[in-house]
Amino acid sequence: MAGVEQARIVLGNRLREFRRAAGLSGVELAQRAGWVPSKISKIERGQQAPSVEDLTSWCEITDSMLAFPDLLATLTNLESMWTEWKRVAASGHAQRQRRSIELEAATRIIRNWSQLIVPGLLQTEDYTRAVLATCIQFLGTADDLEKAVAARMRRQEVLHSGTRRVIVLLAEQALYTRVGDDQVMAGQLQHLLEIMTESRLIFGVVPREFEFIYTTTSFAMFDRRLAMVETISAEVSVTGPAELASYEKAWAALHQQAVYGDAARALIAIALEKRQM
Repeated sequence: MAGVEQARIVLGNRLREFRRAAGLSGVELAQRAGWVPSKISKIERGQQAPSVEDLTSWCEITDSMLAFPDLLATLTNLESMWTEWKRVAASGHAQRQRRSIELEAATRIIRNWSQLIVPGLLQTEDYTRAVLATCIQFLGTADDLEKAVAARMRRQEVLHSGTRRVIVLLAEQALYTRVGDDQVMAGQLQHLLEIMTESRLIFGVVPREFEFIYTTTSFAMFDRRLAMVETISAEVSVTGPAELASYEKAWAALHQQAVYGDAARALIAIALEKRQM
């Protein structure tokens, strides 16, 4: 399910809660707003996004105007701040990497949680090539592999210059997800051991048996203003205060369960040993 559809469902659930808290049925709310009853059902189930006018009327009728600014931010995010991944990739993966360079250059603290693969800022060139080749094949987009690899390598300059900090939390599973062959994987794992000494980087591994927090996909946070979430079909930019608070909460829980320093090195070393057998 595309990220935008999931976001519509979340918004619809919140609006349903406000309606129920006001003691109104869907039919009663529709009558007061001058809508057909089916409109209430479609909005609450995430099948239809409300307009700004719809949102205003909903909040006024249910006496929930205090929540209006946050709901409006969520709606704005739905309407204008998500981009279909294929549309981004249609101009080439290299262009997508250049956009990331601009975003990261304007950020003081970059935080990244990655579940399945090593994130771009910590990838070796061979690992990057294998990742992007797979993405191009899966999406059926323009093949600009070598330009995209070069652009991703340039992104990593943020680790070696300036005053920004990069904090990466990597699920232990990502140490084992096969990207390329054993040689590529071994090179990537060795690179992680080496780059952990970089002063601008804080690196942690979240063990495989970490405590369940919530359904949490991979995401990156840029200062406290933006969270970027990539789904199969879309890239979602999250800016709503309540949504950002949820990502902050998830990040804090993951950060607490992660291991760092020698404990993280030990987990990487175990994965590396398996690739060298």
